[in-house]
Amino acid sequence: MIAKIGVLNISDRASAGIYSDEPGQACVALLRAWLSTPFELDYKIIPDERPVIEAELRRLADEAGCALVVTTGGTGPAPRDVTPEATVAVCEKLLPGFGELMRATSLRYVPTAILSRQTAGIRGRTLIVNLPGRPKAIRENLEAVFPAIPYCLDLIGAARLETHEAAMKIFRPKP
Repeated sequence: MIAKIGVLNISDRASAGIYSDEPGQACVALLRAWLSTPFELDYKIIPDERPVIEAELRRLADEAGCALVVTTGGTGPAPRDVTPEATVAVCEKLLPGFGELMRATSLRYVPTAILSRQTAGIRGRTLIVNLPGRPKAIRENLEAVFPAIPYCLDLIGAARLETHEAAMKIFRPKP
């Protein structure tokens, strides 16, 4: 069975065609570079609207059967930034360590990382991870947390992901 991965670029301006879709495409490029497992991509650009985000996260997990869903954008303190709230609303379990590590990683680069509200959680057999909306920050944050993602997917009974070890080294405990 081929793995399915969802990528959601959450941006009012990108969904309206005002901005180019750099964040979502940056995330996809990293996944393609790192993963040796073939995967089917379910990709969308949606506005910063909590009901829309929640519906799309549910669809990707429940209907599309994505093992991993990665969001870009909507994690700041601005009034329209509601990605974490939507993620929390649809998840059965939260994984606060993801957000903690991402903020700690970003603090090495910018003092405003404390304003970021990235989170992660599980819905059924889907891991949902919120990333910031800038390509550089997406790379920094995803590099930090990705080593744990394939093992998390193993633990929740999702599709098994393998990587090109020279590009991204993952961790799985020895049996």
